[in-house]
Amino acid sequence: MANPRVTIVIPHYNGLQILDDCLESLFKNTFKDFLVLVIDNGSTDGSQQMVKEKYPQVKLIQNEENRGYAGACNQGIELARSEYVLLLNNDTVCPVNFLQALVGAMDGHRQAAMAQPKILSIQDPQFFDYSGGAGGEMDLLGYPFARGRIFDTVEKDKGQYNHLTRQVFWTSGCALILRKSVVEKIGYLDEDFFAHQEEIDLNWRAQIAGYQNMVVTDTFIYHYSGYTLRQDNQRKMYLNHRNNLIMLIKNFSLPALLLVLPIRVLFEMATVVADSILWEGKRGKAVLQALFYIFTHPLKIWKKRHAVQKLRKVSDRAIIKNMYPGSVVIDHFLRKYLPYQCVKKFRK
Repeated sequence: MANPRVTIVIPHYNGLQILDDCLESLFKNTFKDFLVLVIDNGSTDGSQQMVKEKYPQVKLIQNEENRGYAGACNQGIELARSEYVLLLNNDTVCPVNFLQALVGAMDGHRQAAMAQPKILSIQDPQFFDYSGGAGGEMDLLGYPFARGRIFDTVEKDKGQYNHLTRQVFWTSGCALILRKSVVEKIGYLDEDFFAHQEEIDLNWRAQIAGYQNMVVTDTFIYHYSGYTLRQDNQRKMYLNHRNNLIMLIKNFSLPALLLVLPIRVLFEMATVVADSILWEGKRGKAVLQALFYIFTHPLKIWKKRHAVQKLRKVSDRAIIKNMYPGSVVIDHFLRKYLPYQCVKKFRK
């Protein structure tokens, strides 16, 4: 068999039925030039046997240990012999035009390193999904949000983002198609992240190297929000805060980092105080754990930063123009801006 145009990489750890639903929807697509790799991180629920019996055309990689989302994706990217690689969550269901729309968009935008579809909630399809909405954005302090979602506020999809520029700051790892030749140049996902925000880090790196990222609103995918980990899961909160801070240190230029990082640490400490007064203290504990990791691993993080900065072809001045011009934390929580109000401030 000749090399396919697309290799679809699905990291998996338990959840037999969701994986079955995902694979069934993929094989109904009108676009057929693809190979599916299921990277199983040690499932114990019969998922592996289901894939072998029901989907013999799928290549199953069976890991003895859980390598996390980043590790499993990197396995798949390394094995791929295709022009494009699609990183796909196992808890997704796609329409029949899904692959054709993504491949067509990438073919038509050669400067694009990565793209995502609109991501909708399978529990309530009128609403965007938390994981990436209609494309990811970033504010000047490094807080990520999405078209259609800021923190826990999620909008209905009324087509309000369909007419905006396709360029976004980041694309969601829930359903992310990437150009393999670009990833070979800029490096794979950071496996030390384990899970959460590793795709944002990769998207940022692509921009540093001179590429763009985009959303394809011609298609969508359904996602089971929070199926793998609830938003209030302690480890999930820790990984989100820790990985986000590592990402800032890796990717900002030194002048920008010296300005942003102290302000960002103050915001993190404000979160600790607010959480101890208003909520249960879970997030505050996660933030303190994240800061402890950052301050106890400076050499490891700085080594990562050095490798990223060697890729730089685009100045931070240009990249910052692609960021939200302010603090989405202040605008959302104090000024009560909704996602669309924030996006319209800097996207046309």
